[in-house]
Amino acid sequence: MVVKLKIQADIIDIKTDNPQQGDIFLVDTNVWFWQTYTKNAGSGTQTSRFSNYLKYINQALVNGATLTYSGLILAELTHIIEKTEYEIYKKLHGFLPLKEYRHNYPNERMNVVAEVQSAWSQVKALAVPVNLTVDDATTDAALNRFQTQAVDGYDLLLLEAISRAGAGKIKIITDDMDYAVVPDIQVFTSNNNVIQAANIQKKLLASR
Repeated sequence: MVVKLKIQADIIDIKTDNPQQGDIFLVDTNVWFWQTYTKNAGSGTQTSRFSNYLKYINQALVNGATLTYSGLILAELTHIIEKTEYEIYKKLHGFLPLKEYRHNYPNERMNVVAEVQSAWSQVKALAVPVNLTVDDATTDAALNRFQTQAVDGYDLLLLEAISRAGAGKIKIITDDMDYAVVPDIQVFTSNNNVIQAANIQKKLLASR
């Protein structure tokens, strides 16, 4: 079934955009995963999909743009890496409950930890941190946002914390279509579903 997106954000196609020196980007977890995870490999459309982001990240750095990250994404990045390592293990050895994989196989656990540590060290080397506060007021506001914006819990807290920090216009590099329904932000993406919907709804900005 086709996802029906009501585009609220301004959408920029990274396949044609040229990042500027003054740009300050928040890089989403999915892009950091593709950028940093050592076993991230694909073929055909999948490889082309994430290679667009790697090219854009590299060009942003070359052009003097600033990449940022929040400590909030560590939880999601850790989850994705562990899940990926778990799926790889099951393909090689057969089904195993996740809790058994996590607790009963110390060598596998050490491998997951090493992958996460490697990924996070690369994030910190490529980007600068934005210190965000998640307090009771933030979570209350995030729940209010949750009523009108169809994003998951990770993105919900991240968006609300950034908004409350007064960081100005949010520019996020992401493949996640959920961000497209958030008003007053700019989404830099190569997600074709988002780009096509934005073009139809006149929310696709001209490339720079």
